[in-house]
Amino acid sequence: MFIVKFSRPTIRLASRSSRLALWQAEHVADRLREAAPEVAVEIVHVTTVGDRDQTGALRSFGGLGVFTREVQRAVLEGEADLAVHSLKDLPTESVPGLCLGAVPEREETADVLLLPNMAARLESLDQLAQGVRLGTGSLRRQAQLRHIRPDLQVGEVRGNVETRIRKLDEGEYDAIVLALAGLKRLGLSDRVSLVLGPPQMFAAVGQGALGIECRQDDVELLEVLQLLNDPPTRQRITAERTLLARLRAGCHAPVGVATEVVGSDVSLEAVVLDPSGAERLVAKSQGSDPEVLGAQVAEQLLTLGADRLIAAPR
Repeated sequence: MFIVKFSRPTIRLASRSSRLALWQAEHVADRLREAAPEVAVEIVHVTTVGDRDQTGALRSFGGLGVFTREVQRAVLEGEADLAVHSLKDLPTESVPGLCLGAVPEREETADVLLLPNMAARLESLDQLAQGVRLGTGSLRRQAQLRHIRPDLQVGEVRGNVETRIRKLDEGEYDAIVLALAGLKRLGLSDRVSLVLGPPQMFAAVGQGALGIECRQDDVELLEVLQLLNDPPTRQRITAERTLLARLRAGCHAPVGVATEVVGSDVSLEAVVLDPSGAERLVAKSQGSDPEVLGAQVAEQLLTLGADRLIAAPR
């Protein structure tokens, strides 16, 4: 990594206080220390509405920005210089005065199934018993699981990763679904019983990726952040977020994606479901311009009736 000179003695990094969020913040802090070794990096802890309410469904108190608004406000008001987000939680509509300064290399995007107390691994969802109580806080996951297995009792589960696993092990659920990236970052990948990926389970937009946001006019910091940016990840993320924006769907809508860099192109496949999982639409394309690609796939889905499914009662 190249090393740059930075005029300020400290870079203040705003983050939520969960163990996973702090892992992400420390990861970015380490990268910043490599890029500007003479600069101290300080983490500013922020509590969001999504952290304060650990019981209600995310969509019941606004959905969009429930894990990002307060962190962004800390940057805008000068309490911090930048913010680290899980990109799957960051709304596609930008906040005036802020910009996405860097997207580091992405972790795996898959979702995974966990069984209580590290039970045996499964080969497929077909091995789950009829009527199993399965917990997930994501409407995207719920809809896809209902589409695959309508018999499952899919319900809402909230809390950080450790809290959800504790609820599983204490018998509140027979299984839960989480993101593989978070488990790997917390050293909990040994809890995985089954990896869920396309064509059955498509990931959330931005899943497994981090977004580093800073003030738009902080030219010096933006120069440093370019050293943390991973172009292939940025291409994939741009295609995914453009798709979501064109669909006018929020972070918690029943929309799933799969992207891949193929030579100089990006391929994008996306699904939209109604919340019950009864109806599922699929579209796919490939191209060199990720924004154009995201818009094209969104238009394909809208032609098929995606706006009706996104607006369906939940």
